[in-house]
Amino acid sequence: MEERYAFLAEWYDPTADLLRRYQLFFYPTDGSLEMFDVKNRRMFLRRTKYDDLHQEDLFIGNRVNVFSRQLNLIEYGDQYTSSKLGSKKERTLALIKPDAVTKIGDVLELIYSHNLIVIKAKMTKLTWSQAADFYAEYQSKPFFNNLLQFVTSGPVVAMELMGDEAISVWKSLLGPTDSAVARKEAPQSARAKFGIDVVENVGHGSDSVAAATTEIEFFFPCTVGHGPSNTAVYTDCTCCIIKPHAVSEGLTGKILNSITAAGFEISALQMFTVDRANAEEFYEVYRSVVPEYPSMVTELCSGSCVVLEIRGTDAPKTFREFCGPADPEIARHLRPTTLRALYGKDKVKNGVHCTDLPEDGVLEVQYFFKLLDP
Repeated sequence: MEERYAFLAEWYDPTADLLRRYQLFFYPTDGSLEMFDVKNRRMFLRRTKYDDLHQEDLFIGNRVNVFSRQLNLIEYGDQYTSSKLGSKKERTLALIKPDAVTKIGDVLELIYSHNLIVIKAKMTKLTWSQAADFYAEYQSKPFFNNLLQFVTSGPVVAMELMGDEAISVWKSLLGPTDSAVARKEAPQSARAKFGIDVVENVGHGSDSVAAATTEIEFFFPCTVGHGPSNTAVYTDCTCCIIKPHAVSEGLTGKILNSITAAGFEISALQMFTVDRANAEEFYEVYRSVVPEYPSMVTELCSGSCVVLEIRGTDAPKTFREFCGPADPEIARHLRPTTLRALYGKDKVKNGVHCTDLPEDGVLEVQYFFKLLDP
């Protein structure tokens, strides 16, 4: 029989104000899918080739976009799918310490190259109390105070990673705790490349499934407003959104590296999953101006995006110039080193959104880092 993966998915129907459930079937042989309406017990979508959904997108808790419908994958639909796709799947916390935040692009490249997926991400600055709570197990260690002093000395980036045996894979990517030992025993590891010693050693990784659950909850709690706050400052800034297509293609690290190499400061970073209503509201200014408006909305809510607060001299103007023309083809001809020339596909999937009007820079940053992350 042809291989088929089954999931139970939910979709909120805003017109009827109902939560609808479907069985979603994915056929990896040709990338086609079909959907069955659970309540009405009828075929909702006959088997159709759909190039925008990939096997790596199929895991419990993910939100996928199918013909402009945002579906939440809530359960495996059968035992075969569970054993085939879910048996080795783990989640782990990856904490990037202050010494490596400027290397976040390189770290992400390492993560993507080993088939780990970033589910959540947030730049934050820990208080002494928060750091002491997080590292409570090391309280009796001689380096405890030095660790707290260091980890509170600047911003950190917390990420929830998911993948096959993610806990051990991430620990292996980090390398031995002591950066000097890492340089001898694991020269390709992150600590070997970017670490200094046993404290300034790039990052932290969860030791077990139980620890991962606790540590992920620490940075990304279910209760709104209870986790460490973001680092947005809302002055002399502009907004950049790494669009969902670029995130799913594993381009986030490359884009971040390009931004920092150009001399811009990334003063806040966070991953968001935007619903259609918020996407329409955010892009409202383009509604009657840009013919691509409906497609822009669909793209923004098609998956996770990474939102940045960018700071620099005359940031809205200079960063907009660095992004290049909205059409990547034009950008490649006229300004081949710009972000859209390097990472864009077309006028909608053009790599990044940037603030167009200087007066809207702070407003767009506030929309995400104040309104959507209260």
